[in-house]
Amino acid sequence: MSTMTTARGRIDWLGIFFAGLLTIAIVGPLLVVGTWAFTEVWRYPNVIPQQFGFRFWAQTLGRADVWNALMLSLQLTTVVTLLSALICLPAAYAFARMNFPGRNILFFSFLAGHAFPKFGLLVAIAAIFLQLDLIGTFWGVVLIQLVGTLMFMIWIPVAAFQSVDRRMEEAARDVGAGPFRVFWSVTLPQAGPTIAAAVLLSFVGTFYETEGAWLIGAPGIRTMPVLMISFINNQMVIQFGAVLSVLLWVPSFIALMFARRVIGGGAFARGFGG
Repeated sequence: MSTMTTARGRIDWLGIFFAGLLTIAIVGPLLVVGTWAFTEVWRYPNVIPQQFGFRFWAQTLGRADVWNALMLSLQLTTVVTLLSALICLPAAYAFARMNFPGRNILFFSFLAGHAFPKFGLLVAIAAIFLQLDLIGTFWGVVLIQLVGTLMFMIWIPVAAFQSVDRRMEEAARDVGAGPFRVFWSVTLPQAGPTIAAAVLLSFVGTFYETEGAWLIGAPGIRTMPVLMISFINNQMVIQFGAVLSVLLWVPSFIALMFARRVIGGGAFARGFGG
């Protein structure tokens, strides 16, 4: 009995050590950038900033290019999310409920773009877009960002439709409900929260997408992430980029917390057919 007690009471110091390293690697840069966003004076070799304030917030939010980039990002993200929902949700329902030749191969092909280095794929697509005169255009960026939504808008909704209680659908049909009524009154309410989380994740992922927006959209299309990178690379004032980073963190954090509560870990397993 004492041996079991000792085994259960042992502290996994190695696990704590690696957990601490991981926390430092993730949280450390966030703290540094967050500190820079509210810093007015921070000179070497001082460890703590000499002066805090909101002066750079006012300067950053007063720039016309920041607001232009924000409006453009919202327009792009909205269009991409709506198109992705219109294209992918019917496909997700078909994958979840229908059997047809090549179903599994086609299902996994939607995720093939995430199995290879993303930048190499984007360069290949950019070469095609160059021939189609889509480089530097709004719709060129829309098309390239649609590729990044496939995992959210196919994988997660498939799991949502698979998890719907078929007995409730059968009971609705038994009392005379038509296919549309069954879908609207039974299937959608059960799958809806998970689908909403997938749409939200797609919206957030598109809003923060950088590589495709930069490679396909430059120089005419400048989204918020692209503008933030240009601030960091070209401006001597690091606070501009730090302020934009903090502004970009807040909505993503809220969206991810909501999606985490709705989806849970089992949704991805069901997407594999589990």
